Amino acid sequence: MKEFHVIIVGGGPGGYVAAIRLMQYGINVAVIEKERLGGVCLNHGCIPTKSLVKVADLFSEIRESENFGINLKDPVVDYEKVWERKNNIVEKLVSGIEFIFKKKSIPVINEEVIKIEKADNGYKICSRSSEYQARFVILATGSSPKELPFIKFDGNRIFSSRDILKMQQLPQSLVVIGGGVIGCEFASIYSRLGVKVEIVEFLPKLVFNEDEEISRRLAMALKKSGIKLHLNTAVENYEDKNGKIILKLSNGKQIETEKVLVSVGRQPAMELEFINCDLIMENGFIKISDDFRTNLNNVFSIGDVTGKLMLAHTASKQGLIVADIIDNELNGKDHKIFKLEYENIPRGTFTEPEIGSVGLTEKQAKEKYEDILIGKFPFSANGKALGLGNSFGFVKVVADAKTKKLIGLHIIGPLATELIAQGSILIGKETEIEDVEKIVFAHPTLSEAIMEAIEDLENKAIHKV
Repeated sequence: MKEFHVIIVGGGPGGYVAAIRLMQYGINVAVIEKERLGGVCLNHGCIPTKSLVKVADLFSEIRESENFGINLKDPVVDYEKVWERKNNIVEKLVSGIEFIFKKKSIPVINEEVIKIEKADNGYKICSRSSEYQARFVILATGSSPKELPFIKFDGNRIFSSRDILKMQQLPQSLVVIGGGVIGCEFASIYSRLGVKVEIVEFLPKLVFNEDEEISRRLAMALKKSGIKLHLNTAVENYEDKNGKIILKLSNGKQIETEKVLVSVGRQPAMELEFINCDLIMENGFIKISDDFRTNLNNVFSIGDVTGKLMLAHTASKQGLIVADIIDNELNGKDHKIFKLEYENIPRGTFTEPEIGSVGLTEKQAKEKYEDILIGKFPFSANGKALGLGNSFGFVKVVADAKTKKLIGLHIIGPLATELIAQGSILIGKETEIEDVEKIVFAHPTLSEAIMEAIEDLENKAIHKV
């Protein structure tokens, strides 16, 4: 039986990052991963999806090229090449991570863990054919798409978010069930590639966790692009008729479509059996403390399987903190361990327009603070946005009126997912309005819209009417 200081179950963006950091600390670590390193993010999620976003962006710009004085007639999408490019990008990144592990001599065990058993000196981790021993265990098993009980994934016409990335030809029509981040991203991608797209969302607004104004503006943009929205509406049943899917809606209407994407959330991927120890779960997710400890001694959990904030960069940061904790305990180091503030982790939605957000929404801020300030600035008054030909949207900043501390920043518009990094720094450092007054923002840049939105908190924005 092979022994390690640490075994990580799951090689996604939480697990593989934690493994590399532990190796850097001189800790004997192995990763058990039944597929390839990178998890859902690199293989079936963030990375392949964003390669499609680029194609959709480029195709949209080409179709609008006459607005820039460039005449290009009748562009077409060769989706087979788009699909191949996506796969090549994924392969390059995943093989790159695998190469790092090989060069750093971090063992990757390509097996599926079926049970974990409490042992005298830690834990015994068992696959169907092998057993391993470790003092510490990190559970980073991730999540998987949820199904609707009456619409099961078939990988052919009824897709999960993973299935749709395997699609090698563009359909004529697509219905997305679920108007959250993933559903809206795919709807935006395929609509811009020429597919007739409709979204059916049970809740009264899209991207429900975003600020109310951001959600309304996204709905406006998607409808303007030709996507039909069915909000406050459920899919009750469906039938397969003449090669088409007929969806029956709660409002009495029906939709006929070629393909269906079911995007109604994700569920923890946790099918391990625990022997001589009981792992405490909460609503199906692994229950953890602020320092990512489970109820089992020396067993940590990170990433989607904890249900805290299901984002790849959340898992990575959790993994790095756990590595510091283990280094402290194994090697007597003194890494400063901080509490991860989930509301201050940036969130990005790669629709058109993009959304970036961090901190509290206006509604959340009103519930938490007695009095708040709101500042806004439109991209239509930003010179760089006008030059890009992409001036739809705005920046919205929320501050505590008493302390003048920035507590929320929300962007919808060009490069919002890049710009939100500035908001993460400002809010993460508990910046006050007067602190921003000392910062010079470069001109002409999109980031000036952040500056002017913050100035607008005190009615000082120069370029806002």
